[in-house]
Amino acid sequence: AARDGLSEVLARLLMLSKRCPFPDVREKSEAILGRVQELGIRIPRPLGHGPSRFIPEKETIQVGKEDAMMHALFADSFATLGRLDNVTLVMVFHPQYLESFLKTQHYLLQMDGPLPLHYRHYIGIMAAARHQCSYLVNLHVNDFLHVGGDPKWLNGLENAPQKLQNLGELNKMLAHRPWLITKEHIEQLLKTEENSWSLAELIHAVVLLTHYHSLASFTFGCGISPEIDCEGGHTFRPPSVSNYCICDITNGYHGVDETHASPAGSVPVSICSQQTSTESVCEVEALMEKMKQLQECRDEEEASQEEMATRFEREKRESMFVCSSEDEESAPTRDVSRHFEDTSYGYKDFSRHGMHVPTFRVQDYSWEDHGYSLVNRLYPDVGQLLDEKFHIAYNLTYNTMAMHKDVDTSMLRRAIWNYIHCMFGIRYDDYDYGEINQLLDRSFKVYIKTVVCTPEKTTKRMYDSFWRQFEHSEKVHVNLLLVEARMQAELLYALRAITRYMT
Repeated sequence: AARDGLSEVLARLLMLSKRCPFPDVREKSEAILGRVQELGIRIPRPLGHGPSRFIPEKETIQVGKEDAMMHALFADSFATLGRLDNVTLVMVFHPQYLESFLKTQHYLLQMDGPLPLHYRHYIGIMAAARHQCSYLVNLHVNDFLHVGGDPKWLNGLENAPQKLQNLGELNKMLAHRPWLITKEHIEQLLKTEENSWSLAELIHAVVLLTHYHSLASFTFGCGISPEIDCEGGHTFRPPSVSNYCICDITNGYHGVDETHASPAGSVPVSICSQQTSTESVCEVEALMEKMKQLQECRDEEEASQEEMATRFEREKRESMFVCSSEDEESAPTRDVSRHFEDTSYGYKDFSRHGMHVPTFRVQDYSWEDHGYSLVNRLYPDVGQLLDEKFHIAYNLTYNTMAMHKDVDTSMLRRAIWNYIHCMFGIRYDDYDYGEINQLLDRSFKVYIKTVVCTPEKTTKRMYDSFWRQFEHSEKVHVNLLLVEARMQAELLYALRAITRYMT
């Protein structure tokens, strides 16, 4: 036990020496580690290289080399979370979004609200576990214990209070098939006598569940590495040629030198042939040309409402046949699966097996006109925070595309957002869904659907295969769109069911 305790302290010092935004703390941590090493005690080393397995460390923002604005964000994040986590170090590619994200998450977890603090972290664990996201589960297990949560609850959901167990059904439907949520599910939670939820508590829980489902998508979509001071983030073994762990293999990462190694007879990835490079450049040019042509078509003629509805149904149907080429069942580990029930329940397309789900028309129930006011009324200020975050992600642009500048990317951003909502059966009457097939190629659709619907199956190969000529910051931007579009889609179904119950 003493050895385990020392390992934990050393790993924490290692994190501070590398990831603290305050130079004096970094220096003191390094000095202590140096003294410990002099005493003959082994020092852990980070298992990974940088905050993401998909993005080379040298291309991420380095702690200690950030500008003033980013330093302020890092300092705020460190003060709030007690760490500078890998999600923050990847999201900081987009400081405006990160600021909104951190503010929202802080409010949900730490400010006054309907739910006690340990409930909030436990709900985060339940939500992240549905996608086998051990990264988020580990973080919130620590936070749950830190705020006085009962360790027995961590042995399995069946050890948690019945009130939290009752949330399991809503958790699984929101994560995998939100279109199945009805007012009866809401009624069951609100009318279970001594274990009942109040409306305000339920809104808080729903926002937390959707937040962590979508954050699991970001975690897998960007290949976020384990934290240095968490399980799987450090090792006491010396570096070796095969320096990787089993969790990397399951996420499509095969060692720190993957970009330099290649199977016999193949072309190394880092020495791309001129042909591949040319193809990538052509890919960008072709995408820009399609955007230009679509804009011209928009200006010349507008499709009828009947034609727009037909195109939506066609895109919705086609989205069912987009699936990962590496689509294989992966059984969740006991460590993660203990936090939720019905482990066999997962994502299924809404029109499979003869089941037909009515189209969710945004004109009938939208975030702007309905969801926002409901959330803000029952959980003050959260509607405003979410609304700001949605808008920043949707409208975020630097007017660039790969090597091109002064580009209007609004058409492309809207296509990504609406494609995700289309996969959830949500339709915008004023949008021409024919644009999606023009702008999003198959490898990109595979990546989007995997990250949004089954994020635990995302691989580095999928990440590398779309938009090959684009910057990593642009791919992270795509992930922000996926995160927010997914969260809003889940919220729309849950809030509509709550509204129907209330009326």
